[in-house]
Amino acid sequence: MSLENKNAIVYGAGGSIGREVAKAFAAAGARVYCAGRTRKNLTPVVKEITNAGGWAKANVVNALNEAAVERHAKAVVAESGSLDISINLITRGDVQGTPLVDMIADDVTGPVLTGLTTNFLTARAAARHMVEQGSGVILGLNSGSANGSPMMGGTGPADAALDTLFRNLANEIGPAGVRVLGIWTAGLPETLSPEKLAAFSGAPKMDDEAFAGLLQHLDGMRMTKKSPTLAEVAATATFLASDRAGAITGTFVNVTSGTFPS
Repeated sequence: MSLENKNAIVYGAGGSIGREVAKAFAAAGARVYCAGRTRKNLTPVVKEITNAGGWAKANVVNALNEAAVERHAKAVVAESGSLDISINLITRGDVQGTPLVDMIADDVTGPVLTGLTTNFLTARAAARHMVEQGSGVILGLNSGSANGSPMMGGTGPADAALDTLFRNLANEIGPAGVRVLGIWTAGLPETLSPEKLAAFSGAPKMDDEAFAGLLQHLDGMRMTKKSPTLAEVAATATFLASDRAGAITGTFVNVTSGTFPS
């Protein structure tokens, strides 16, 4: 799956999934612009990519800032000549583990507003350049919770908003040669820890035995009885960004190991 001669922006490259996707894109030959709010999270990713012989650059970008997103996309095109791939992997501040009837409005609407805003701004900035050049791929990621999942707070509504945004955008800019699609995945063990889960849900920190039990439970929820890995998600993103996936657009690819059918 070659991404040779392609220029990619990975928003949220300092996160667990973003890091793996940035590395996979670079390994496939892309020039990777690692974008995020905090340089200290981006620098190790760039170093790892360049040490492996790839090309990467860290750019501090607040994806909630409309002007900053537009400036950055324009700068990428000015420097590299094109913008071929844009993927948004920015976290939304989801609050989970509490019944909807016990949640406050901000905890439900927060991830919807953040997720929809950042994905709209980054996708729009990329689309404007891609339509002009007649090619490009815009990618996103969510948990697929729009299909219906309990105790997920605003995650389901936020996922549903992104699903709809991407399908509509794919319809609008497909005739210009631009593909828009995404990945559904959730509960990747490599991205979890007792500390992260406690911060996420507000519940007390799990002990090691309880955490191991949770990971076993996640495996058991899958049709394959094995949770997806970061490498599998990154490999899927790399394929979808490549010309070999040229007939795929306006959809989300289920990379949940069969947590739900689609």
